[in-house]
Amino acid sequence: MPLAIDVVTATAEQHGVCVRPFTMEVGDLDTGELRHVAVPCGSTVESVCGPCARKARALRVVQCREGWHLTEEPDFTPEPPSEDHKALLTLRADLVAAYRTAEGADADDLRDEIRSVDEELRGLGMRGRLPSPELETQKTAPKRSTKRRQDAPNLPRRRVEKRTLGREFAGRFRPSMFVTLTCDSYGRVRDDGTPVDESTYDYRRAARDAVHFASLVDRWWQNLRRCVGWDVQYFATVEPQKRVAPHLHAAIRGSIPHEVVRQVTVATYLQVWWPRHDELVYDGDHLPVWDGERFVDPDTRRALTTWADALEDVDEPAHVATFGRQVHSKGILGGSEEAGRHIGYLTKYLTKSLGEVVEANSDRQRRHHDRLHDELAVTPCSPRCAVWLLYGVEPLGANSRTTPGHCKGRAHRRTTLGLPGRRVLVSRKWSGKSLADHRADRRAFVLQALADIGIEKPEEEPRRLVWHKVQPGDPHVPPRAHLLMHAIAERIRWRAEYDRALLAASPPDLSATSTQAA
Repeated sequence: MPLAIDVVTATAEQHGVCVRPFTMEVGDLDTGELRHVAVPCGSTVESVCGPCARKARALRVVQCREGWHLTEEPDFTPEPPSEDHKALLTLRADLVAAYRTAEGADADDLRDEIRSVDEELRGLGMRGRLPSPELETQKTAPKRSTKRRQDAPNLPRRRVEKRTLGREFAGRFRPSMFVTLTCDSYGRVRDDGTPVDESTYDYRRAARDAVHFASLVDRWWQNLRRCVGWDVQYFATVEPQKRVAPHLHAAIRGSIPHEVVRQVTVATYLQVWWPRHDELVYDGDHLPVWDGERFVDPDTRRALTTWADALEDVDEPAHVATFGRQVHSKGILGGSEEAGRHIGYLTKYLTKSLGEVVEANSDRQRRHHDRLHDELAVTPCSPRCAVWLLYGVEPLGANSRTTPGHCKGRAHRRTTLGLPGRRVLVSRKWSGKSLADHRADRRAFVLQALADIGIEKPEEEPRRLVWHKVQPGDPHVPPRAHLLMHAIAERIRWRAEYDRALLAASPPDLSATSTQAA
């Protein structure tokens, strides 16, 4: 027979309640009330939490649909900074001042606090970068020539107009596009994605292309905008192919000639101006050590080359990334069945982890994945990657907690195999709204529907609340089953109220269909 907690979890799944909430302790500074709140986990992977993943996917579907076939320019007027923005920035200024006078472990703790405040500011909707807490004593990176490579075809460059809408045809048609881009070839592969000849398959280039794929995609958008002469907007998702190389599916607002898309793809490249990292200097137990201020050689005790000094010695790019020659582009009309089908295709795998999308079902596939992972383990993913220490270069931000060769970046994980952390790439002017705005629109729609039938949900007055994470083993925290049962009951009540609103707003013969669609 099933366990009680399994029954509770299955019921929560049925009613769309998060099955893995984390508990927060909320204190009201005005009333002194102390309560525990179950906060949804927010996972985007269905195997982890189905209700949260399906909600996240539904929100992305709405975001893609609203921005794809716009007929009017969205409003991009930024909102003024809020009081929360100002308070957090004041706290950050104090933390930075303390960090610049701290030493050792205290400095590391303050750096983590500054990073946490920056994440909160970004969560509130702030764009752009804040000044680095480090003193501006580092050498500036050497300037590189912007002249195009001789082996790459030239592209026309036009002044980019301040518009995001494509051309209108016949006075009433404003088509958009669906484009697919892939990585270059690294060797012949079989139908299962494994190499025909593993000894000649270029795993090093495959690993580096995967690490720099997101930057290559950004360069493609820059070239496309400069070529067509207007601010092209996009909603794109990154997925792995069978050979575990990333490829991009993109919905583009506006129509662009297919030949122009192909020419931009062929002419796009990314030069990675990093120090050479072809031969390992340290490996195994022979690794650099921290002497209290710098990383030094374990034998000679000589300091490793800093990142800035290593960049000065770079006279050619360490890697050049390009796209594959196969480019798929297709025109799509807004409101058509084809548009809805492609939106579903764009968001099809967003609720699955990368390991669930590409599975290794045979020894040959597992060996292929292992070979690629081994190469990614020694491929630096950023200027701050700890893998640089294996090549005798001290990365940016290195400290006593840095372990040579061990980086927590997603590019080095066996489950991701180098694919970018962001599965969805959306341009800033796509719909004129952030995900928080789309959530607010959904909430406003539901509140208005309830108000139309006399169910008022008054907004709570702003209160001074303090949120704390509960400590493991806290005896005052209610069991997870109790929190789930409370959430289930609340969700059933909300669903009943919303169904009443839909029945009141829909004709009798369409009420069941409308309820099911909602």
